Amino acid sequence: MIETQDANAQLRTDVKKLGTILGEVLVEHGGEDLFNKVEEIRETTKGLRVDFKTESYEKLKEMISGLESPQRQDVIRAFSTYFHLVNIAEQNHRIRRSRQYRLKEDGQVQPISIESAVQSVKNDQHSDEVIQTILDDLSIELIMTAHPTEATKRTVLEIQKRISQILQALDNPLITKKERKNYEESLANEVTALWQTDELRYRKPTVIDEVKNGLYYFDQTLFDVLPAVHQELEEQLDDYYPGHQWKVPNFLHFGSWIGGDRDGNPFVTPDVTWETLKLQRELALKKYEESIVDLMRRFSQSTERVTIDKGLIASVEEDEKAYLKKSDMWPIKSEVYRRKFAVILKRIRQVGKSKTGYNDSEEMLNDLQMIKSSAEQHQKEGQKLKKLAKMTRQVELFGFHLATLDVRNHSGEHETAIAEILKVVNISEDYSQLSEKKKLDVLQKVLRDPRPLMLLNEDYSKETQEIFDVFRMIKNAHDEFGTRSIEVYLVSMTQSSSDLLEVLVLAKEAGIYRLHADGTVESGLHVAPLLETVDDLIAGPKIMKTLFDMEVYRHHIKERGDHQEIMLGYSDGSKDGGTLTANWKLFKAQQEIHDTARDYNIGLKFFHGRGGSLGRGGGPLNRSIVSQPAETLGDGVKITEQGEVLSSRYLLEDIAFRNLEQAASALLESSSKVHSESVKVTGLKNKWEEAMEEISEKSLKKYQSLVFGDEDFLTYFKQTTPLNELRELNIGSRPMSRKNSEAFEDLRAIPWVFAWTQCRQNLPAWYAAGSGLAAYASKSEEHLETLREMYEVWPFFESTINNLQMALMKADLQTAKEYVDLVEDKKIGERIFADITEEYDRTKDVLLKISKSEELLDHTPNIRESVHRRNPYVDPLNYLQVDLIQKMREAEGKKSDELLTEVLLTISGVAAGLVNTG
Repeated sequence: MIETQDANAQLRTDVKKLGTILGEVLVEHGGEDLFNKVEEIRETTKGLRVDFKTESYEKLKEMISGLESPQRQDVIRAFSTYFHLVNIAEQNHRIRRSRQYRLKEDGQVQPISIESAVQSVKNDQHSDEVIQTILDDLSIELIMTAHPTEATKRTVLEIQKRISQILQALDNPLITKKERKNYEESLANEVTALWQTDELRYRKPTVIDEVKNGLYYFDQTLFDVLPAVHQELEEQLDDYYPGHQWKVPNFLHFGSWIGGDRDGNPFVTPDVTWETLKLQRELALKKYEESIVDLMRRFSQSTERVTIDKGLIASVEEDEKAYLKKSDMWPIKSEVYRRKFAVILKRIRQVGKSKTGYNDSEEMLNDLQMIKSSAEQHQKEGQKLKKLAKMTRQVELFGFHLATLDVRNHSGEHETAIAEILKVVNISEDYSQLSEKKKLDVLQKVLRDPRPLMLLNEDYSKETQEIFDVFRMIKNAHDEFGTRSIEVYLVSMTQSSSDLLEVLVLAKEAGIYRLHADGTVESGLHVAPLLETVDDLIAGPKIMKTLFDMEVYRHHIKERGDHQEIMLGYSDGSKDGGTLTANWKLFKAQQEIHDTARDYNIGLKFFHGRGGSLGRGGGPLNRSIVSQPAETLGDGVKITEQGEVLSSRYLLEDIAFRNLEQAASALLESSSKVHSESVKVTGLKNKWEEAMEEISEKSLKKYQSLVFGDEDFLTYFKQTTPLNELRELNIGSRPMSRKNSEAFEDLRAIPWVFAWTQCRQNLPAWYAAGSGLAAYASKSEEHLETLREMYEVWPFFESTINNLQMALMKADLQTAKEYVDLVEDKKIGERIFADITEEYDRTKDVLLKISKSEELLDHTPNIRESVHRRNPYVDPLNYLQVDLIQKMREAEGKKSDELLTEVLLTISGVAAGLVNTG
C-alpha cells in the first residue's frame, strides 16, 4: 500500500510551489496591495474554518463588501486561478501515484486496474472458452455530449495541460540542474499566461464550436489512448496466461451527441449535423495520414534482405497502376512496404473526393492486414509489430467516421409531424387525439404497407419538413460516411410505445426502414427510448413489452441483431423525484426491462445519461458500472461523458488512460463474477428490495412536499441561487429552458443543479434521502443492521451512500446561509432554509450510522482532504458572489456590465473549486 501521508506530501509541495508563483504574479500585476488583500482574505476564511468567531466573520464581510474594481475583479481571479492550479496539481499527483504502483517491485497490483481485473479472472478459475466469452461480451461506449457545464475555456485548458506536462517533467529524478531551472522558468511563464488570459467567453459557442471542442479530445488523447487500453488488456492476458492466444475485441468506443442532439436546441439543424460528420471524418483521415507517414519511415525492409509475401508484391503492382501517378510512387522498387504505404496514403487523401479514395475503412484495413501478415513472416516468433497493430486497432475503432453520432429529438416533435402527414393523406383527421391503442393500430398499418406515405409535392409545415429532413440526412449520411456514422435515434420524453413507432414510420419514409414486397425488412437505425421522469421509468417495462409483442417491431429488432438500446435519464428523474428515489427507480427499471427482453431473447444495452454532478448521476466511471444490476452488464454499458468531466478525465493522456482502465477493469471483473461458479454472486435480497421501496416512498414524499408542495419554493430557489445570472454565462449553445418557458417543468436539469451547487446547498444531490433512510433505520436495530449489510455487500447501495456522503461534504450550509439573505421575503428564506438544514443534519447522522464512520468520507481520505483543502478558498468566492448579486439586484434592472462580469467570474471560480458542478 502506498503511504498516503508520503504521497500527499508531494502533492502539497506542488500546490505550495504553484501558489508561490501565483503570489509573485499578483505582486507583479497588482502590487503588494493586491497580494496583501488576497492573503488577508485567505487567512481570515481559513481561520474561520478552524475556529468560527463572529468578530472575524463580520470583518471579512465588511472587507469583501468594501472591495471596488479593478481590485475586486483581481481578487476574484486570484482565487479562481488558484483552483485551476490546484486541479492541475491533483491530476498530476494522480498520475504520479499510478506510476509509483507500476514501479513497485514487490508484486503489488494497483487496485481497479486491468491487471487487477485479469488477476481476478484468473482466480475465478474459468475455462478458456468462458474467458473468451467474457472478453467477447465486453462493451463500453462513452458518449460525449455538449451539455454546458464546462465553465473553463479551451485556451485555459491548454495552458493547464502545459503546466501539467512541466510538473511531470520536474518529477524526473534524472533531469539536470540546468534543465530544472528551464522547466521552472517555463512553469512561471505558464502561470503568468494563465493569469493574463480571459477566462470568460464573450459569446455563446455555436454548435460547430462545441463539435470542435469535442474533437479536441480525440485529437489530443483518445485516438492514442483507446488502442493503448486494448493493448494493456492483451499484454496482461499474455502475462497471466502465457502461450495462449486470446482475441481481445474492440470493446471500448467513444461516440458523440455533439451536433446530433436536437432536443431543445434549435441550432442543431440537418446541415449542422452533416458538417459535424464531415469534421469527424476529416480528423480521422488526418490522424491516419500522420500514422502512415510514421510507418513508412519504419518499414524500410528491402526484398534484397527479407522475403516479402508474393501476394503483397502483386497487390502493390496492381494498386500503383490503379491509384498512383508516377510522382506519387515510392521511388525504390525493393522497398515494397513503403510502396504499399504510398498507395494507402494516396487513397486516404482522396476519401470523399474521388473514386481513387477508399470506399470504406474495411478496404484500408485489408491493406494493413496484408502488410502485417507479410511482415510477421520475417519477425522473431512472439515479437509483435506494435505500431502497425496500434494503427490497425485505430482503424477498427474509429473507421472513417471517428465516432458514432447519436441523433436525439423530443417525442412531441415526431408526434406533431406524424399527425400532419396522416391528416394530409386522409388516414387520420386528428392523430394526436387518438387513444394509445388506436395510434398503435394506425402506425402498424402504415409500417406493414411497403408504399411511401408522404406526398412529396404537398406543402407541409416548416417544422414537419425539417423533421423529415433529419431522416433524409441520416439516409444520406449512411451512403456517404457509412452506417456506423449514425446508428441510434434517441426519443426524449418517451411516455408510450407509439413514441418509438412514430420514429420508425419517419425512418420508413426516408428509406432507412424498408419493407420489401416479399415481406423481408431492412432497418438501418436503432430506435431508443429515453426514460426520464419517475413515472416514465415505472412505465418503461410495459412500454417495451408492448413493442416486443408487435410483429412489425420484432421484424425491426431482428434486423438490428435482436438488440434494443434503452436510455435512462438521471437528471430529470432526480429533478422530478429526488436523487434517492430516482436512482432506485432507475435500478428497478433496468431489472424489469432486462427480464422482459430476456423472455423475448432480445439483448439489451442500457445507456446511462449521467451528468458530471452527483445530482445528475455523476461519480467515478468505474463505480457507475459496478453499481448497475450485474445481470444487465452482459450486453455492454453506454454512458454519457459531458461538461467538465471531459477535461477532468480526457485532457491528459495518463489521466485518460487511467479512467478508461478503471472502467474496463470494473466491467471485466463484474462480468467474470457473473460467469463464475466458484464465486457466489450476491443477488438482490427480498428484504433489501422491500427496504428500498419503503425508503424510496418516504424520500419521494419528503422531496415533493418541498419542491412541488411548498408554494414559496420556486421563489426561494430563484432568489437564493444565481440562476438568472447563469443565463449570461456563455458555456453552451442550448437554451436553459425548453420552450423558453419560466415553468419549473421546462427548466433543464443542468441549470437546476448548477445553480444549487453554486450556492453550496447542493440540494438535488442529497435532499430527502435522509428522511427515507432515517425513517427506516429508526424502526428497529434490526433495520439499521439491514442497511449496514446492504452497504457492505450491495454495490448499488454502497455507491448510493458514498455519493450522498460526497454530496453532503461538498455542500456547506454555513456558506449557504449567505445566499438565504438574497431572498426578499425573509420569512420564506428562513423557513425553507431551516427545513433544508434539518434534513441535512438528519441525512448526515444516518449516513454515518450506516457506514459506521466518525466523519463523512472516512473511506476516501484523499477526497476528504481535497475538499477540506479547497473550502477556505471557495468561501471568498461565495461571499463575493452574494455581495455582487445583491448589488446587481438592488440596482433595480440597471444593467452593469462590470458587476455582471464579476458575478460570472465568481461562478467560473466556484465551478473550478468544486470540480463536478453540473
